Amino acid sequence: MAQSNGYGTVGDSEPAFNSGSRGGGADEDQPLLPRANSKPNLRKKLMVNVHRDWADVVLLLCYVITGLLDSASISTWGSFVSMQTGNTVYIGLGLAAPKESKRWIKSGVSLISFCIGSFFFSRFHRYFSPSRRWVLCASFLAQMILIVVAAAILTWVPKSSKEISWNVLVPIALVAFQSCGQAVTSRALKYNALTSVVLTSIYCDLFSDAELFAFHNVERNRRAAAPILLLIGAVIGGLLAHSAIGTEGVLWIAAVLKFGVVLSWFFWRDAEE
Repeated sequence: MAQSNGYGTVGDSEPAFNSGSRGGGADEDQPLLPRANSKPNLRKKLMVNVHRDWADVVLLLCYVITGLLDSASISTWGSFVSMQTGNTVYIGLGLAAPKESKRWIKSGVSLISFCIGSFFFSRFHRYFSPSRRWVLCASFLAQMILIVVAAAILTWVPKSSKEISWNVLVPIALVAFQSCGQAVTSRALKYNALTSVVLTSIYCDLFSDAELFAFHNVERNRRAAAPILLLIGAVIGGLLAHSAIGTEGVLWIAAVLKFGVVLSWFFWRDAEE
């Protein structure tokens, strides 16, 4: 960008203001700052990769969201939307005694939706570059929209007396589909342990750590924070699901938190800095 001297120059030698003229010619029409750089280059900002430093904080926030959604889901529908280990057990129990409960059908819908979501989210990240800013923003924006649709169904569609109905299965499918997006993001940012949908392996890694009691141990700190944050989300989700706010209110809160994650990725530091 060409540098200007004082308030601007007409050429390389002539001053911007001619001392012998008061008429203010073409010189005064020159902008003080170049218009080309008056706005940030949004496209360039969206096309760069985000920096990994402290990105684990955002992934740890996702554990709160998982706790909110799973506790509300269990309280309302009797199936998980994120933790698919529990759903697999419920499916096994249902297949062993299919007439005792229909919980296994809801768990099956959740598990299938989660697997399909994993298929699509992983390929979306892989095709467009895993940690590119716009990819991360689009991924969490899609997750937010799916939760909003599920929340809208619960909020405005009359509840059915049937245990298995479309306004039960569709919200389960939508929320389960988006849940895997958080896990895929952890892989994209190379924080493989912070999937936000599994705790068993984190407990194992935490207490088998040779430096468990070391003063400085970042990996230990992450593994300890994950179940605590999920527990906090589960408690809040359970309390709200049994209150006047209900499961639909929990979903709206989760959608707001997802939007917060979208904003965090938008303003996150570039990897090139």
